[in-house]
Amino acid sequence: MTTTAPDGTPLRELLALAERTAREAGALIHDGRPRRVEVAATKSSPTDVVTAMDTASEALVLQRLTAARPQDGFLGEESGHRPGRSGLTWVVDPIDGTVNYLYGIRAYAVSVALVADGGARPPGAGAGPPDPALPPDPARWQPLVGCVHDPAGGETWTATLGGGAHLGGHPLHVTEGVELAGALVATGFGYDAARRAEQAAVVARLLPRVRDLRRIGTASLDLCAVAAGRVDAYYERGLKPWDFAAAVLVATEAGAVVTDFAGGRAGEHGLLAAGGRLHPVLREALES
Repeated sequence: MTTTAPDGTPLRELLALAERTAREAGALIHDGRPRRVEVAATKSSPTDVVTAMDTASEALVLQRLTAARPQDGFLGEESGHRPGRSGLTWVVDPIDGTVNYLYGIRAYAVSVALVADGGARPPGAGAGPPDPALPPDPARWQPLVGCVHDPAGGETWTATLGGGAHLGGHPLHVTEGVELAGALVATGFGYDAARRAEQAAVVARLLPRVRDLRRIGTASLDLCAVAAGRVDAYYERGLKPWDFAAAVLVATEAGAVVTDFAGGRAGEHGLLAAGGRLHPVLREALES
């Protein structure tokens, strides 16, 4: 069991900071949500929105984490990357499920993770020395603590490396022994129109082979649902690091196998989470 971060700080202390911060940000966005939420800007496409509450939530998280751990780096969805000097980086999604939040759908979350950087390298650098000015690379980093807080549902999911995953203090375990035909599978769709068309084609092929599909619209909650056995699997392509940094640790510590669609390290190119028996079968179905 891993009990301390590379700098010697107990993981339980770092998790307490992550949870305290996520809960405070959750209260901000939940209690401060206006009756009608206005779009502040768009990001990758006109359907990829950001609200004023996204930026307010991230500013709060950044302030709390920087005050407690000024030596650490920070990677946030809205404000980008701020290098640190500890080899540790906080990876934050201030509102995962912004479109749900925009429309008043009660499925959104605050996600806070701390990762050991793993050494991001410039393109073409091969095995050269890592560049501390670059954001940490999900293909190389190691999540140490993760917290996903659902302010509308009043649930908080936590995990530490080697310490298991918990929901409200209760241990989490994935559902094992599920056959593909009996699997309830969650997924999500990107914002790019061409990618949506590809994802729709995958759904059309997969749906007749499983129990049913669910599309909640919040990647972190989908991964936590796998951890709790509320769904049997989750897959998606096009996720950003802050979408999954905390929740992947929750899922893996609950016993899920998490890879990309080829069995490698999960990332923007693909993420599949499921129990050990279902995972290879579903991966084959997605590949085909």
